[in-house]
Amino acid sequence: MLTPGLCSITFRQLDVDGVLDVAARAGLAAVEWGADVHVPVGDLDTARSVAARTAAAGLRVASYGSYFRAGVSEGFADVLATAVALGAPRVRVWAGAQGSAGAERGPVVAALADAVRRAADAGVQIGTESHGGTLTDTTASTLALLADVDGRTGTEALTTYWQPTVDAPDDDAVAELAVLLPRTSTVHAFSWSPGTTRQPLASRESLWRRAVGLLASSGGDHDVLLEFVPGDDPGVLGREGAVLREWLNT
Repeated sequence: MLTPGLCSITFRQLDVDGVLDVAARAGLAAVEWGADVHVPVGDLDTARSVAARTAAAGLRVASYGSYFRAGVSEGFADVLATAVALGAPRVRVWAGAQGSAGAERGPVVAALADAVRRAADAGVQIGTESHGGTLTDTTASTLALLADVDGRTGTEALTTYWQPTVDAPDDDAVAELAVLLPRTSTVHAFSWSPGTTRQPLASRESLWRRAVGLLASSGGDHDVLLEFVPGDDPGVLGREGAVLREWLNT
């Protein structure tokens, strides 16, 4: 199943109810709640309230979008407790704070392995953000990281997110997803070009239709979450959501 959803950080300017309102009106089914604005780490009352309001809006919590950087940040216990209070099945974390070319991998691997074990005890999954300046900045480094953590935990419980590498040609981006697909839990969907210029999702239809085809062919469940929209404008989410839902239903 491919589930269309929204990252709450798309609209940091809106409160929780505002995010839920625009997501529901856009026909989306799930929300990844960000830790930076809407569900702060350690605020369990807010997390429980957001969980209840999400369900009341007819949506589900896709994940908890944390900014925990493995091997760098402290306080994973608070992150996990917040995710549990939120009812999040998954916590998004970051694979350190340095790119793969010069990073010391050991502390990141150890911290991720610890997070995976502790999260598993709580019935929660861990997924790594796909991002530059971390150990998931290339496909090869992401695969090596997953293998290293697997070796520490004796499982393949760690997942990864995927999003198109900035300025990567469509063929290269789709090839990256194809390699990472067996371990991909979540996709952040947006269209940037050139660089980080935010374009309508449909402007990269050739990329996204191929990516969705790969996700569908895997036979697994994936959340496909709109993350950035032109102008950070809630008024365009209806259009963006309709495009995403059309592709996921094709």
